[in-house]
Amino acid sequence: MKKLTVVLSSVLALSTLLAACGEKQGGDNTSAGAAKSGAGSSKIKLSIWHNFSGDDLRAKAVRAQIEKFKQANPEIELDAQAIPPDGYRQRLKTVAAANEMPDVFFTQSGTSIKEYYEGGLLQPITPLLDKYPDWKNNFFQGAFDPLSFDNKVYATPLSASATSLFFYNKSLFDKYNVKVPKTWDELMAAVKTFKDNNITPISLGNKAAWLAQSSILSSLANRVTGTEWFLKAAKQDGAKFTDPEFVQALTYFKSLADAGAFQQGFNSLDNTQMEQYFVQGKAAMMIDGAWALTNMAASGTKEQLDQVEVTVLPAIPGGKGDPNTISGGAGGGLALSKNVTGKKLDAALELIYTVSGPEGMQAIAESNSLVNYNVKIDPAKVTPLFYKAYTLTQNVKFTPVYDAVLSSAGAEAINNGLQELLIGGKPEDIAKKLQDAQAKSIGK
Repeated sequence: MKKLTVVLSSVLALSTLLAACGEKQGGDNTSAGAAKSGAGSSKIKLSIWHNFSGDDLRAKAVRAQIEKFKQANPEIELDAQAIPPDGYRQRLKTVAAANEMPDVFFTQSGTSIKEYYEGGLLQPITPLLDKYPDWKNNFFQGAFDPLSFDNKVYATPLSASATSLFFYNKSLFDKYNVKVPKTWDELMAAVKTFKDNNITPISLGNKAAWLAQSSILSSLANRVTGTEWFLKAAKQDGAKFTDPEFVQALTYFKSLADAGAFQQGFNSLDNTQMEQYFVQGKAAMMIDGAWALTNMAASGTKEQLDQVEVTVLPAIPGGKGDPNTISGGAGGGLALSKNVTGKKLDAALELIYTVSGPEGMQAIAESNSLVNYNVKIDPAKVTPLFYKAYTLTQNVKFTPVYDAVLSSAGAEAINNGLQELLIGGKPEDIAKKLQDAQAKSIGK
């Protein structure tokens, strides 16, 4: 996969040539970046793209804040597009390559926002933070780090990213007298017991390929290799993904599939189907991100949710990583296209503030979503499950999510590789594919 910046260089060079020839661009005001004021209209035209398209409570909370901005600003013609998560990143990359970014758009932290920054597609939102210092200072320490470059902030996190929560159905564990696993051997014993009793041990929906990587491997591999090794391997500086410890991590992952831990067709199910399968009591365990909290709160009954407990992934024998950890960190946020200027820039910044300001943060937190913002959560306004997860995340450390650190090519290689691994692929082969992709993409 070519670096985004290389693609952009060619596109921008072509657009410069066309401009020099006096040729007028033919885009209309409905395109992603077409939020310019029309000559015959006094309205400011502003576009926003995001991936909060579902029926979960967080998505509804974000969309409600966008609608609130729209109603409060009738002089602004707002084009808001909610795009399903599975295809969202590719849609953004497509318009990025054509230099037609929406005015405001949601981007993940880490590699995703870094590529847009390196492609020269963003402008900082630091002036907005300076305008509202109390809001800025209420974010947790380090919340802006994955969204900042050269001491300037390019997005504010809409949520905290906890990608590897270990959910289990306590009623099924009690019924079959299974111990909540704290070690890998105990996890494999639990898998066997549930499998023997015709209960799916672990619900998995890996259709979009990223979930197995983000929710399981990121945490599992960290327990084996430790964080320092992974960061070195990502930089190709003193470690490689073909090293024995990473192959061992993949082998642990493969052993789950070999033991029949997952339901049939897991590579054809998406994460929403996976979560519904679990909350309905068809699986005993699920390893998923914090987004599952708001998804299950929207689809599960009180009786179903009362059966669910949450903890951390079991420890690995002899592992170099801290077992009291969860992969995650600062989540993504709303970024600003470099092309937005004047009154439209003022409007765009206020839109970002409406969604991610104090009121927005409170609404998102009360939608059963973790946030990197100091809010006082009323237990009566969230599910008991969310409150358990919230309390858990206050008492663990966070480790890197693979696709937030790897290059796009590296992330794609491991995502596709895990799909292959889970249906019989060899750990050594998957490790080599990741190593080759990561080394090539960063020029090592």
